[in-house]
Amino acid sequence: MRVAVDALGGDNAPQEIVAGTLAAARGLPEAEFLLVGEPGAVEPLLGGAPANVSLHGSGGAVGMDEEPAAALRSRPDASVAVAARLIRSGEADALFSAGNTGATVAAALLYVGRIEGCRRPAIATVLPFSHPTLLLDVGATVSCRAQDLLNFAILGSVFAKRYLKTEGPPRVGLLNVGEEPSKGHDLAREAHRLLAASRRLVFVGNVEGRDLGSGKADVVVTDGFTGNAVLKTAEGVARECLRLVRAALYGSLAGRVAALAARSRLLAVRDRVDPENYGGSFLLGVRGAVIIGHGNSTARGVRNALAGIVRTGGGLVGELEEAISKEGAARGEGA
Repeated sequence: MRVAVDALGGDNAPQEIVAGTLAAARGLPEAEFLLVGEPGAVEPLLGGAPANVSLHGSGGAVGMDEEPAAALRSRPDASVAVAARLIRSGEADALFSAGNTGATVAAALLYVGRIEGCRRPAIATVLPFSHPTLLLDVGATVSCRAQDLLNFAILGSVFAKRYLKTEGPPRVGLLNVGEEPSKGHDLAREAHRLLAASRRLVFVGNVEGRDLGSGKADVVVTDGFTGNAVLKTAEGVARECLRLVRAALYGSLAGRVAALAARSRLLAVRDRVDPENYGGSFLLGVRGAVIIGHGNSTARGVRNALAGIVRTGGGLVGELEEAISKEGAARGEGA
C-alpha cells in the first residue's frame, strides 16, 4: 500500500501531519508514505524519517475558506491535487488529507475518477457507539437521487464488512423520520423501495435518529446534507454530555473522590468518542482509497487514519467496483 499524504492540509499542517506520518511509517514498515508538499516547508521536519517515507514536491495548500473547484482550477499544483494525481499515475494507491474537505472530494473526482456505475461519491464515517455504526453520506453529495442512496448502501455494506469486521453481511438501514415504509419525503420512499428490492443487501428498513446507536443497523444511509447535520449534532451532543459529567463530578469534594475512583472508566468513555481514535472518514465511490481527516487533526489522529487506510484500503476499490457492477447487472442496467 502506497499512501500519498497531503502534508499541507489541515489546521496543524505541516508539523502534525508529518509527525503523524512518520509515526505511522515506523509502525507500518510494509507500507510506503509519500508526503506531498512544498519542500521548503516539509524537508526540515523529516529528520530521522524511516526509509518508507519520501517527499514529493508540490505547491501550496488549498485554504479552508477557499472555493474548492476554483482553487483547483487556478492552482493545479496544490498539494491535494498533486497527491490525487499520484493515484491516477499509479504512483500511489491511496490519499489522505486533513485539508479543505470540498477540495479533497473535488480533486478525487477530477483526477482519480468515479467507480463505473456510481454517479456520486459518499463520505462514510464511523459513529463510535457501543455498537459502532457506519453513516454515509456525511457531506460529499448534498442533493441525492434514490439510486444514489442504493449505491451508498452497496458501498457502505462492503466497507463495513472490512472496517467493522461484522460477523455476517452488514445490516443496512435508511435514515428516516419513522419506521414505516410510507414515511418521509419522495426521496426516502423511493430509496426504501430500491433498497428493499436489492438482493445484495440485508435491508432492515427505516432507522430513526434516536436508534442510530441501538445496533439495529450496521450501516445507515442518507443524503449528504442530512448526514452532515446528524454527524455534527452527534459530535456536539457528545462534547456537551462530557462537559456536563465533568462539571457534576468536579463541582464538589464528593464528586472529585468519585471521579478519582472511576477515572479509568471515564477515560475509556472519553477515548471511545474521541474522533482522533478514528482519524477520519473514507470517501467511497472513487477509484482509489481516499480518507478525509479532521481539520484539526493532531499527529495521533493522522497516525490512526493512515493505519486505517493500510488495514482497510488494500483491494477495497476492486471489491466496491464488483459490488456496484453486480447490483447494476441484477437490476438489468446497461442491458
